[in-house]
Amino acid sequence: MPISPGTHLLYTVHPNDTLHSIAVRLGTNVPSLVQINALYPPVADPNRIFPGQALLARLPGMAEQSAVLYQVQPGDTLYRIADRFSVSADMLAGVNQLQQPDLLRVGQLLYIAAFAYEAEPGDSLYRISRRFGIPMSAWIRANRSRPALSSLDVLYPGFHLVAPLPSSTNIVVFEPLPGTRVSQGQRLSGSARAFEATIHYQIRDAMDSPVTGERTATAAQGAPAFGAFVVQISFDQAPSTPNGVLMVYTRSARDGSMQDLVDVPVIF
Repeated sequence: MPISPGTHLLYTVHPNDTLHSIAVRLGTNVPSLVQINALYPPVADPNRIFPGQALLARLPGMAEQSAVLYQVQPGDTLYRIADRFSVSADMLAGVNQLQQPDLLRVGQLLYIAAFAYEAEPGDSLYRISRRFGIPMSAWIRANRSRPALSSLDVLYPGFHLVAPLPSSTNIVVFEPLPGTRVSQGQRLSGSARAFEATIHYQIRDAMDSPVTGERTATAAQGAPAFGAFVVQISFDQAPSTPNGVLMVYTRSARDGSMQDLVDVPVIF
């Protein structure tokens, strides 16, 4: 499953932009922009890009984890950006440590809690939606104005899509990525706004049998702040099916009920 590693920028084309000028500005190259955005016949004409189109670019660097940045455009608000990328406005503000979330600057870079996926032969939005557990509507919103996303039935191999990470109002899971393999000792990481900074997680296979019983993790900060959390996954027993779900959540301080549940589909 080709998760595209490294940091990516979702760039909005401006008047007089060319692929060459964009490549120079972002420290990448034209062939990379063409491949990542499927700017080739019969999908698109690489010599014709238009203001308002959204292009994805891989930024220089050797980061292993897949991450996506968004550049604030005129008229953007935190709520509009959050809605586009299927995350709560509070989460977007917290992850980016925004002190004044109502005052965004044009050109400001925001981490949008997403990863980049490289389409494989035979992929469609329906197929990858089922694989990752991400609704088709979320894929469409996140990739709005991408020149190559003209058909929901065909995704050209090599085309990179922005995929929102699994999240709830107060929790986002960075790793493991949805639809990827989990094993003993693997990292579970994310960000959460939690009472007394306490996060809970468990893993169940497709038969609803517990692979990992409920465990706790501690975020770097407690509510009302968002804090990062990292913990190593441990298995209590071998899974009985090839896939399952990682559940990350908090519990109510009042009655202990499960809250802010994030389901991450995984394979074993």
